[in-house]
Amino acid sequence: MKLSSSAFRDDQDVPPRHTCDGENLSPPLAWSGAPTGTRSFVLLCDDPDAPRGMWRHWAVYDLPADCLALPEGAAKGGGGSRLKQGVNDFGDAAYGGPCPPHGHGTHHYHFRVLALSIEKLDLRPDATCRDVEHALDGHILAHASLVGLYRR
Repeated sequence: MKLSSSAFRDDQDVPPRHTCDGENLSPPLAWSGAPTGTRSFVLLCDDPDAPRGMWRHWAVYDLPADCLALPEGAAKGGGGSRLKQGVNDFGDAAYGGPCPPHGHGTHHYHFRVLALSIEKLDLRPDATCRDVEHALDGHILAHASLVGLYRR
């Protein structure tokens, strides 16, 4: 599988408009190459460079198998979408853009798309990003990642 964004390339800087220093809009994302048998997708964004360990910025789940892209700002309803989103480590069921501590160096934001063998994850309405990740066990057919960089 392949994951890309028209806003930034792999291992390049995330534009400020997609961070806490800008409009905090989720970036446009597109994916391709899902294997036969894919019934849904999950999108995740994590920061493994956070001072207290992995910081979960975003989880979108139960995306239908025919969904191959999300427009900019989709996390806030952009493009008419109504996404199922896990509660991130900021405490919001939304996209929380890159926002590393000032002077902490470059952080690597891992955007991942995962193709699943099931249509719906068995999650409660207030599921966290961590809950979404745990629910994926045994259902992942393929995955792709895109890393964005950001420093303050």
